[in-house]
Amino acid sequence: MGNTRYVRSQAMDVVLIRWPAEEPRREALREAGVPRLLLVESGAAPPGAVDEIEDWIRVPADEVDLHARVENLDRRVREREQFEPALDDDGVLRVGAGWVPLPPVEARLTAALVDRYGAVVSRDSLSRAGWPDGAPGRNALDVHVLRLRRRLAPLGLAIRTVRSRGYLLEPNQPAWAATSAAPAAAAAGSR
Repeated sequence: MGNTRYVRSQAMDVVLIRWPAEEPRREALREAGVPRLLLVESGAAPPGAVDEIEDWIRVPADEVDLHARVENLDRRVREREQFEPALDDDGVLRVGAGWVPLPPVEARLTAALVDRYGAVVSRDSLSRAGWPDGAPGRNALDVHVLRLRRRLAPLGLAIRTVRSRGYLLEPNQPAWAATSAAPAAAAAGSR
């Protein structure tokens, strides 16, 4: 990426991007899931927030402030990664330090949702995952999704209904959002 600048944090690289001059690069890095610190040029309007692994600082910036922002981004990424769900071959779903055993049908449904974590899974796809030989009836999927919602809630996961499209597995109230969103919102108001 040519003139890329990185600031090394404890666990990863945060890419520094000049704003607004490097907007296309920002978008490419966002799509790749790379944490970014935007260096907002004097007189430029600050960018809108696009995700929790991006922050900005107006330049010229004090080096201590710059490193504090990088460490905050690093912390957000590490905390977010702790909450990615993982389903093992025995039907045990793990999220962070929590776990829940799932019966076979619910494990197959959860596998389909985990494979597309954060994205919509159609009712048809979910039915085929739960019952490869054919679902016993339309109501069966609804009943199992209701049971799954109850089982996954203590892990901080929620299954959302996306009307006319299907279901979405996502964090209910993720710890990383609660710990990083409030300070970020407060900081944004004070900039």
